[in-house]
Amino acid sequence: MVVRYGRVLLHSTLISLLRPTRLNRLPSGYYRGISSSSCLQNAATTVQHSQDALRTRNIGIIAHIDAGKTTTTERMLYYSGHTRRIGDVDEGSTVTDFLPAERARGITIQSAAITFEWPPADVAVPPIVGAGADIQPKSPVSHNINLIDTPGHADFTFEVRRSLRILDGAVCILDGVAGVEAQTEQVWAQAGEWKIPRIAYINKLDRDGAAFGRTVREIGSRLSGWPAVCQIPWFEGGKGRFTGVGDVVSLEGLLYEPGGHGKSFKRLTLLQLDQQYPELADELRRARVALVELLSEHDDGLVEAFFKAEEDHLNVTSAQLLQALRRCLLADNSRVIPVFAGASFRNIGVQPLLDAISNLLPSPVERPDPEISLGSSSGRLSQLIAGELAMSNDSTGKAKKKGPTTTPIAVGNTLQGCALAFKVVNDPRRGILVYIRVYSGSIERNALLYNTNLQNSERATTILRMYASESVPVQTLNAGEIGVIAGSKFARTGDTLISYTGNKATPPEPLNKLQLRPIKIPPPVFFAAIEPNSLREEKDMHEKLSLLLREDPSLQISQDEDTGQTQISGMGELHLEIAQDRLVNEMKAKARMGKIAIGYRETLPEASKPITKTLDGDRVATKGKAGCTAVAEPVQETNAPEDVFSYEQDGNIIVIETPTLDDRGRPLDADNESLPPNLNLPEVQQAYINGALAALSRGPSYSYPMRDTKVTLTLRPEEHTFGSDTTYASLTSAARLATIAAFKDATKSNSCSLMEPVMNVDINVDEASLGTVIQDISSSRGGQIVSLGDQEDEVAEEGSGARKIDVTKIYAPKDPFESGSSVSGEQHDRVSFQRTIKAKVPLKEMVGYLKHLRSMTGGRGTFVMSVDRFERVTGPREKALIAELRGGVS
Repeated sequence: MVVRYGRVLLHSTLISLLRPTRLNRLPSGYYRGISSSSCLQNAATTVQHSQDALRTRNIGIIAHIDAGKTTTTERMLYYSGHTRRIGDVDEGSTVTDFLPAERARGITIQSAAITFEWPPADVAVPPIVGAGADIQPKSPVSHNINLIDTPGHADFTFEVRRSLRILDGAVCILDGVAGVEAQTEQVWAQAGEWKIPRIAYINKLDRDGAAFGRTVREIGSRLSGWPAVCQIPWFEGGKGRFTGVGDVVSLEGLLYEPGGHGKSFKRLTLLQLDQQYPELADELRRARVALVELLSEHDDGLVEAFFKAEEDHLNVTSAQLLQALRRCLLADNSRVIPVFAGASFRNIGVQPLLDAISNLLPSPVERPDPEISLGSSSGRLSQLIAGELAMSNDSTGKAKKKGPTTTPIAVGNTLQGCALAFKVVNDPRRGILVYIRVYSGSIERNALLYNTNLQNSERATTILRMYASESVPVQTLNAGEIGVIAGSKFARTGDTLISYTGNKATPPEPLNKLQLRPIKIPPPVFFAAIEPNSLREEKDMHEKLSLLLREDPSLQISQDEDTGQTQISGMGELHLEIAQDRLVNEMKAKARMGKIAIGYRETLPEASKPITKTLDGDRVATKGKAGCTAVAEPVQETNAPEDVFSYEQDGNIIVIETPTLDDRGRPLDADNESLPPNLNLPEVQQAYINGALAALSRGPSYSYPMRDTKVTLTLRPEEHTFGSDTTYASLTSAARLATIAAFKDATKSNSCSLMEPVMNVDINVDEASLGTVIQDISSSRGGQIVSLGDQEDEVAEEGSGARKIDVTKIYAPKDPFESGSSVSGEQHDRVSFQRTIKAKVPLKEMVGYLKHLRSMTGGRGTFVMSVDRFERVTGPREKALIAELRGGVS
């Protein structure tokens, strides 16, 4: 250990001598909730923030299902003084799980936002009394914590995605018995996409088989980070009941009363631990040495602190350690993961976790400025406000040009507030609630808000701050805050809302095009027919379906043109079951849902000939005249040429050619005709795209959506436009008709080939069931085993430039049942209760798999899955599937 640290120390010393230290790059002087003014230097000064923004924490609780997210949240609310009793998930009495479906199933279905203070502002900080006396673990400065409790089930992955979009930090909760589970890896990776700083909290250490040390090593191997152990578990007698935690940062032992409410505990100094609990004291010293070593490898500031402490690991102050942890956590591409311990159900370790949230996770001021787009231009919000963003004059958007010109954008003080709507809820008492995160300026009550996605305005008549199912009206939401607009008629998930100076109905250009980075919606893979109980109920059913879709955009509704049947699509079986439950039981729609089926795709067998269609509508719905030429073909390996306008969605490519026009829509030849005066080239291209997308949503052979299909639409103004008779809607209809006709031409000889979704499946099982499950996946279900997740040699994500973690160099305290030493660098005995099988399996074989898996594993197996790709069905499976579809079997 000394040799390894010597290398690190020498390397860090040379760095500190050759270049300025990194101490001032990130906020310093931050301890127990106190932040210095240097925090402000890291924020974009052009984005307006309130004085309270530094004491605000927008955090989320993320984890695998049943890791203890809601239980931990209940304790946070109780200790902060927000509630007077601790809710229980099994009793259905929790604050954040307030939907009837959540309380009935004991799981979180939709994320709940709640605001509280830690510590409560009205509670004075008690003085530090004699060592060992009962004290309250309070920080001197109260922080406003906006907490979002997210679902853990894979079917609700979009709910997690849209919550992560607006967070500044996250707490990842791990089951101390199961370790790093499959869904844990998924939510960790999703948070990584937004570069959200995360801390880990190992929960359920009171249960039999809990293994803190093993879980710490799994954090390194499976989450590709260096675990910085900030707390170690305290077991009675070394192997008995879980009774508290050892704080590595402050070198103290926190001893909780057995069966108590956890509001108070005894704090024992290292000297007292030496006298009463020598084993814990020795482990605490080893943990402190390992923590200082790890942080020294990633932070030059701690190396300087180590020198000032006369090269004694124990003399480095807790404030210096917290500052180093915070700098590492907030640095770009940081791989340091602070790790904490506890048992939320037993009321152990939650208050220190709240302190860690205040001390380590960033405020809104310290997070990177949000990304925005203005038409085809993109940049940062602060650049727009400061007048440093230039708007491209490239009118074709995605069409590539040589040397596009740019125009500087000056918005001055016109933009008063900018917010993102990240969640919509239909509340039975208050109506539609739109959850927003304010990114710049402020949103005032009664302010006129312009929706840049829908291009319409409405007033924020009521602004609320939410406390799960309860709310408090407020006058203003400032930058960095999360709140709710009640009664909004139009706003949807992912919409950008802005307020601006002046009384005009629309903001000046280019503010009307300002959009924050959107939230991507994964494609649905299950669908089911839904029908009203009678024709009289059909209108009411569709109105309530539209409300449901506004709440959850990962649900999709489609109409079968032949049968008139309404179909609802979702991310999984449970997702659709919950949608039906909410529609029928909560919204009181008189409807019924059919059997859940798989959403296959179709792809063309060959290319079509060029097909031209001209729409000459004389009815109100199809008024106008326009034409289009379409060619449909299977997607080849070669991409579309760079000099043409192309659009990709759901594995399909739409190419739009305008051979007689330049990239501004003007005729290349004086003899050619130009576009109608009421349309420009981008509008024509968008109209054609919409028409092609409508045709691609329903295949010619089996009525499934198309995939791996390339549609080339050609516009010749002299043939396809007819002056002012040609409208946007008529161009859309002409493109749709031409594309459908091209599909029919391509399938004259052979039907479309079916494509089925192939899933990435992660299965968690115990050692005894491993062989049975592998045999079932590879033989009975036609799956392909990719890897076993216990090898501890997984490579970090591609493109991140990160190296894999050497698990032997990770410090982890010895588990009660584990032999060997806890010192870093020494080989541990391999104790693994859970094994993870990673496989690729056709979705059809995974329908109803959970019951089968539980029967094979004695109820202990779990799995999560996500779409990997769509693959052609061939051979006997294709014949059987076609026979099944034509026989009317779902």
